[in-house]
Amino acid sequence: MSFPWAREYQPANGLTKFLDEKLPLPRLVYNAVGAGYPVPRNLSYFWNFGVLAGFFLMVQIVTGVVLAMHYAANAQVAFFQVEHIMRDVNWGWLMRYAHMNGAHFFFIVVYFHIFRGLFYSSYKAPREMIWLLGVVIFLLMMATAFLGYVLPWGQMSFWGAKVITGLFGAIPLVGEPLQVWLVGGYAPDNAALNRFFSLHFLLPFVILGVVILHVWALHIPGSSNPTGVEVKKESDTLPFHPYYTAKDGFGLGVALILYLSLVFFVPNILGHADNYIEANPLATPAHILPEWYFFPFYAILRAFTVDFILSAKLWGVLAMFSSILVWFFLPWLDKSPVRSGHYRPLFRKFFWFGLIPCMVVLFICGGAPAEEPYVMLSQIATAYYFLHFLVFLPLISSIEKPEPLPYSITEAVLGTDDDAKLPASDAVKA
Repeated sequence: MSFPWAREYQPANGLTKFLDEKLPLPRLVYNAVGAGYPVPRNLSYFWNFGVLAGFFLMVQIVTGVVLAMHYAANAQVAFFQVEHIMRDVNWGWLMRYAHMNGAHFFFIVVYFHIFRGLFYSSYKAPREMIWLLGVVIFLLMMATAFLGYVLPWGQMSFWGAKVITGLFGAIPLVGEPLQVWLVGGYAPDNAALNRFFSLHFLLPFVILGVVILHVWALHIPGSSNPTGVEVKKESDTLPFHPYYTAKDGFGLGVALILYLSLVFFVPNILGHADNYIEANPLATPAHILPEWYFFPFYAILRAFTVDFILSAKLWGVLAMFSSILVWFFLPWLDKSPVRSGHYRPLFRKFFWFGLIPCMVVLFICGGAPAEEPYVMLSQIATAYYFLHFLVFLPLISSIEKPEPLPYSITEAVLGTDDDAKLPASDAVKA
């Protein structure tokens, strides 16, 4: 984002001047997250979750690299190697619990980040590319998390891998050969574990690369804000540092308190007890479950129980992937000229009393046994989920009457804006 009132970087001493001439990293940081980056003055704490997501990504990379030094991707020893890390490696228990619970917190903050974007329509022009890259990041996160879930080689690891890789078998004609090619055999074993470990180690760095593109795309139009009104003048903005570095620092402190409480006091509360049993291909668990952050998509997968033209299994696979792919089309499905849900009364009702309860039901049904009434509830919630994005959202954007928007961000914050009283021609100049 380029504004005439943005502060220019001035090297403070000879060293920074030398760096600025030869390798301008200080200038890059200053313009990216310093006083040289003006942001809307009305950002709430919902805008903290992007920074928190970046922090937990770095936690995952650092702890993952340490764990990889002691892990062995071999089906005969992987389970015991994890126990070796926990019991014999110095601070190994801390690295594993930090990594395991870091994944949970990473998804928690990303889900908040996504739903904030959905409510404030952060996918609308001119920020479509920011949203599209964010969806790519989420897909990469899901792939990375699934691969990591397999590595401890417990009962849930093995059978989770068996179920998810088995989904490729639903593809007509090429399904079974594709499944064998991906797994390296007819069931998950050494070949699959080696492949999953390699990809699990690589993908976080791919995510980091896409995150850099995501932030780069953000700096072109600038940050959105709770009103959805674009920045018009200097009084609408504040320098990112020190105002929002302090605000993000407070949010990070709260998140760290919760995260470290989980790591040190209840590190296994979000995991599954069966994953502390060594993988046994001859003993199927009573209830095969993915991690909790996959529950909504797992519920959508299981919602299809009747063969119709295609098999129910294939319909479930298509619906599961489509439930995320539909997000790519939101910038064009939602045609309302108003961004913020605060000024869209009909959209607000469908969001809080339609989409949010629908997601809660899918979360519950995804973690419940595949029996009634959960199957029926997941079918209803799945139907509503797709109706919301493909039917209701375009319809709402064409018929709803938005509430009056503030003239500027300054007016939204202070309740008045002197420029709003000027003639239109003078206000534009101001």
